[in-house]
Amino acid sequence: MSRADNNGVPKHYPGHARRTPTPGKATILALGKAFPRQLIPQDCLVEGYVRDTKCEDASIKEKLERLCKTTTVKTRYTVLSKDILDKYPELATEGSSTIKQRLDIANPAVVEMALEASLACIEEWGRPAEDITHIVYVSSSEIRLPGGDLYLASQLGLRSDVGRVMLYFLGCYGGVTGLRVAKDIAENNPGSRVLLTTSETTILGFRPPNKARPYDLVGAALFGDGAAAAIIGTNPITGRESPFMELNYAVQQFLPGTQNVIDGHLSEEGINFKLGRDLPQKIDENIEDFCKKLMSKAGLKEFNDLFWAVHPGGPAILNRLESTLKLKAQKLECGRRALMNYGNVSSNTIFYVMDYMRDELKREGGEEWGLALAFGPGITFEGILIRSL
Repeated sequence: MSRADNNGVPKHYPGHARRTPTPGKATILALGKAFPRQLIPQDCLVEGYVRDTKCEDASIKEKLERLCKTTTVKTRYTVLSKDILDKYPELATEGSSTIKQRLDIANPAVVEMALEASLACIEEWGRPAEDITHIVYVSSSEIRLPGGDLYLASQLGLRSDVGRVMLYFLGCYGGVTGLRVAKDIAENNPGSRVLLTTSETTILGFRPPNKARPYDLVGAALFGDGAAAAIIGTNPITGRESPFMELNYAVQQFLPGTQNVIDGHLSEEGINFKLGRDLPQKIDENIEDFCKKLMSKAGLKEFNDLFWAVHPGGPAILNRLESTLKLKAQKLECGRRALMNYGNVSSNTIFYVMDYMRDELKREGGEEWGLALAFGPGITFEGILIRSL
């Protein structure tokens, strides 16, 4: 169903760092990603969506065409396919009670993608899966007990005493939350190696267009499916592990009174989302102080002296961030590239950005310090001060 990378081959990196890791600080030792086989060029999305949902409203089609252009997305991967819609035509029928069918599709799909991403990550790491001591499992796309963390641990052949943490329904900031939790586990359990995995599908939110739910069209134009994985640990073993980023300091913060700006509810028809138009503005009004709080831990003053791994929730958020902080145009390039190639893949996307950033930082003269940022329901800000190794 899924594949480890665009060409199916995990990347390999040299076994040395340019900078020495700080003893006791968590580092990222490997990354992996995976996607469903269904690739959708943005140019083909509107015709397919209109056909699949049997939409005959020309104004809805025109609006979706406009949205597809403004998102800057070029390609996305999706679990949803013609075979699935042929088997479950009710998914494209307004008002149908389909939560069971959606979960029957989503639950195994997210674990399968998480498995592929984890295997790619473990291969890059270069150590056996049995050396993994903890799992942090992030998803807003499955609902069941036991959760996908147990299924993933079993399919990977991990030890039965592996420590498991599930982070459910955090939305777009879940990947950075996962990094913060993995950092805390690694730093408080010497010698541990934490597998962090994120996996998401839009199956729960897919539905036919309705003028009463305008955000459905935004979701159709912006979001994609996929998975990511990372290995986190302290005191990397020289010659056996290849750390490339140090997780120096992490902060989570919510904005009081904004809990309805990003609003999601589970119903018999799936998940319904509402997104406030003022989301980019709310982020814009608070981002500078949040970034300064992170930067102060390393005595950093200038925004343009950092590298920036920002979750690309949409082009408006990136544009406002760039303008408010007066960032040079290339500073958010990795986020824009991830958005273009994969869409907004919720909690996964920050890892696709960091994968691009890893390649950029290998160039001579790359910045030592940077920020990883994501925003989501709450409104919640999640950020990590990162040191490039």
